[in-house]
Amino acid sequence: MFDLFKKHTDKSQQDVKTLRDVLLRFIKAELQKTEGGEGSYIKGVNLFIAANGNKKHIYEAAIYTEEPGRFKNEIQKIADDYALDLPANWTLEISFDDAIPPEALKSKELDVALFIRTKDHVITKTGSAYINILNGEAEQQQYHVTSDSGKINIGREAKAQVADGSFRANQIAFPGDSKNPSNKFISRQHAHIEWNKEDGSFMLYADEGGIPPGNKTKVKTIKDEYLVKLNSTKIGHRLAEGDQIIIGDSVAMEFSLQAKTG
Repeated sequence: MFDLFKKHTDKSQQDVKTLRDVLLRFIKAELQKTEGGEGSYIKGVNLFIAANGNKKHIYEAAIYTEEPGRFKNEIQKIADDYALDLPANWTLEISFDDAIPPEALKSKELDVALFIRTKDHVITKTGSAYINILNGEAEQQQYHVTSDSGKINIGREAKAQVADGSFRANQIAFPGDSKNPSNKFISRQHAHIEWNKEDGSFMLYADEGGIPPGNKTKVKTIKDEYLVKLNSTKIGHRLAEGDQIIIGDSVAMEFSLQAKTG
């Protein structure tokens, strides 16, 4: 682990510069690994920082917190120097989190991790799919979603009051008064599905109520029979034919591009 924090109790310009240099080298190395060094299909970078106290202050200075856009420009300079060819509209999102999402690429030297979002070469501009309820009791047995549906919320009750006092509409709703025991383990703001026009795909994201230590959001992929756990609200899962979405304890839904009949 990066040890300059052990040597100094006060933030100094040298500490900040050294940290920034190590951080930028880490980002450069990971960007070079993506797409074999070609960055034209990178659409964004998520930087997660797990630091608090004096460490957090040094990281904040290192990424130019008070100068929005400057750290992204530093990354862009590196991309230009190494011919990574990042697209003009790539984005940078920086989050300070106590826990780094397991899906992200962790640095061996720093309290940081990186998640690089990419897009496919061939993009479908519109889409249509069906969400079939396999277990649990929803208001409908089958939901039709399209690229024009916007954000499709999943949760307990069609209209639910959340932690900040506001109300949320759940388009895929599981009644709280259902006798089906599986419904008890669904949060009011559990997850959502939305169309990603850049990727041409439907993405599943866990919401605040659907990540640990509360209830859970998982996907059982049919293609390789792998269980994907969504432990962050920032990193979604690209849904594919036959994927089973598991929320709470045992509610299960199937994602399909074809309507289920009979």
